[in-house]
Amino acid sequence: SSRLQWQLQLMEEKDCRVGTCNLKEFNQAQKSSIYAVNIVGFFTVLFVVVFNDPIHGHVELHPLLVKMINTPQFNRLRYIKQMAGAYFVFPGACHNRFEHSIGVAHLAGELIHTLQQNQPELGITERDKLCVQIAGLCHDLGHGPFSHLFDQMFIPKARPNIKWEHEENSVKMLDYMVRQNQLEPVMEEYGLKLPEDMEVIKEMIRGKKPEDRGEVHVGRPQDKFFLYEIVANKTNGIDVDKFDYFARDCHHLGIQNHFDHLRFFRSARVIKCPDGLMHICSRDKEVHNLYAMFYARCSFHRKACQHKTNKLIETMITDAFLKADKHIMTEGSGGESYCLSEAIDDMQAYTKLTDRVFEDILFSSSEQLRDAKNILHRIITRDLYKCWGTGRTCKLHTEMPQAWELNPQLSCCGATVLTAMAVKLDYERKDKDPIGEVFFYSKSDNKTAFNIPRDQVSKLLPERFSETFIRIYCKKNEQLAVAKQHFLEWYQKNSYKILKVIYLEQVK
Repeated sequence: SSRLQWQLQLMEEKDCRVGTCNLKEFNQAQKSSIYAVNIVGFFTVLFVVVFNDPIHGHVELHPLLVKMINTPQFNRLRYIKQMAGAYFVFPGACHNRFEHSIGVAHLAGELIHTLQQNQPELGITERDKLCVQIAGLCHDLGHGPFSHLFDQMFIPKARPNIKWEHEENSVKMLDYMVRQNQLEPVMEEYGLKLPEDMEVIKEMIRGKKPEDRGEVHVGRPQDKFFLYEIVANKTNGIDVDKFDYFARDCHHLGIQNHFDHLRFFRSARVIKCPDGLMHICSRDKEVHNLYAMFYARCSFHRKACQHKTNKLIETMITDAFLKADKHIMTEGSGGESYCLSEAIDDMQAYTKLTDRVFEDILFSSSEQLRDAKNILHRIITRDLYKCWGTGRTCKLHTEMPQAWELNPQLSCCGATVLTAMAVKLDYERKDKDPIGEVFFYSKSDNKTAFNIPRDQVSKLLPERFSETFIRIYCKKNEQLAVAKQHFLEWYQKNSYKILKVIYLEQVK
C-alpha cells in the first residue's frame, strides 16, 4: 500500500499519464528511456517522453497518439513541406507536416481540456478528448507532395474530372494506418469504442457544417456538436489547425504573429446558440481580436502563401509534375503500379509519395522525364518564369485562359508560353463577413449566445472581405517580347469584357 502511494505520488510529480502494457511493451519502454514501474501486478508505463516543440514548448501526448506517430504512414509527413514551394523563397520555411500535426494534436487537447475543466456540465469524456486529439494528429495524413500544391494545383489539372480534397485521403490513410499497424486493439485498450469512435474522428477531420445537424446513427449527438469545431471548424473557420499554422509558419518565415490563441482558449465557452446547436463562443470584447486574426490570415497569405515568386515556382513544379505524371510509377496494393496522379486511389502507393518525387525527377536519366527535369533544373538554377502582368478581374478568372485558347493571335503562344494564375485573398469565408457566424457572450450573462452586427463593431471595417486578381507568367523567357506584344494587342480589344485594370510590371 505504501509502495503504491509512493508510485502514484511519483507519477503526479512527473505529471505523467498512465497506461497498462504487457511485458514486451514494458521492456521496449525501458529500452526507449521511458520510465516504468510495476503496480499490483500490472506493468504501468510513465510516459514522460516529451516533444520539445519550438512553438508550444514541451508537449506530452497520450500514449495512443505516440503509437500512431511511430508508424510509416504518419512518419511520411516528415518528408512533406508544410508550405510547398515557399522554401525556395523563404530559407526558414523548412518545416514539415509532421511537426504541424503534432502541434494541432497538442492544441486540440489543450482546448478540450480547458472546456472540460471550466464547464463540467458539458459531459466531456476521456473518449471525447482522445478522439479530438487523434483527429488533430491525423487531419493532414492525406496531403500529397508539396502539400496544397498537390491537391489545389496538380490534381485539378492532371485529373480534371474528379473533385478531390486531401481531407478524404486523410480519412482513408487513417483507416489504412490503423489496419496495417493493428491499432484497433490498442485503441480499445485505451477506452475507445470501435467503430463508433473511428467515425467520430473521421467526421472531425472532414469538419461538420451546422446544416449537417441532427441526430446521427454513428457519432456524437447534437449537444456535443462543439466537438466538431475544434480541429476543422466549418461553422466559422476558427480552429486549432489555424492556430498552429499561424504560429508555426510565422515563426519559420520570420513574420510576426500577433494573434494569441491562449487568450482565445481562456475565453472559450460552449453555449446553446439561436440555431439550436452547442457552439464554442467567445467573450464579446474579443470581437476586435478575431477580426484582427482573420486580417492577419489574409495578410500572411499575401506575404507568403501567395508571394509572387512562391506561386511562380509552384507553377513550375506543377508543370514538371504534369509532364512526369505518367512516367513516375509507384507500386501499390496487389503489386499494381500507379502513376503520380493515380496514387491517391491506393493508400499503399500513396504512403510512398512524398516531396522526394522532386529529386526523383531532377536526378533521373530517363528520356521520358527530360522535359520535367529541365523545368526543375530551371528552379534550382533560378532561371524562373517571368511574371510581367498583374490584373484585377471583374469576372471569373477562368474567362481569360478560355479566351486565349479561342484567340488566333495568341495561338502561337498558347499555354506553352503564357499562363495566367488566379490569386484569391479573403478573410476565410470568401466574400462574407468572417465574424458573421461567430457567437459571443457577455460578462454579465455567460449562458446566452448572440451575434454582433458589424455596424456595432466599428465603422472602419472593410466593405468587402475578398479579392481576386491574376498574374500573367511567361514560361519561355526568350519569347517574352513576342508574347507580351500578342497579349497587349489582345488585351486592348477585350479588356472591357474581362479585366478592370491591369498593371504591367517592368521585366528586366
